[in-house]
Amino acid sequence: MDMPHFTVDYSANLEGEVDIADLCDCLRQAAIQTGAFPMAGIRVRAFAATHVSIADGNPKHGYIDISVRLRAGRDLETRKAATKAVFEAAQSFLAPLMARRSLALSLEMRNIDPELSPKCGTIRAHLEDH
Repeated sequence: MDMPHFTVDYSANLEGEVDIADLCDCLRQAAIQTGAFPMAGIRVRAFAATHVSIADGNPKHGYIDISVRLRAGRDLETRKAATKAVFEAAQSFLAPLMARRSLALSLEMRNIDPELSPKCGTIRAHLEDH
């Protein structure tokens, strides 16, 4: 049971209003704290969408969509608890931003079929103090 991989897709109009690198680290730490994922398998990356059209088209609307991909093997209760914990961490991190602007926040966790997703890497061999 490796992974998870987090992908943060966000509207580029949030640049300068939220520290996306800090959000990525917040998600990484929340994932570790769940105990559901091996620390060495956690990956968090973020991509800004420069062209968006949201709701009524007002360019002030923004969004952050967090996608979590993980290898199958965790039971539903573990996945539900991890989803809740990570989403709550994101909500808490983004609360000041959400208090002052229009923002949609979402998260989806889904399993990947390990037979269709080969992996290799050397990160574990290079971890310090673990």
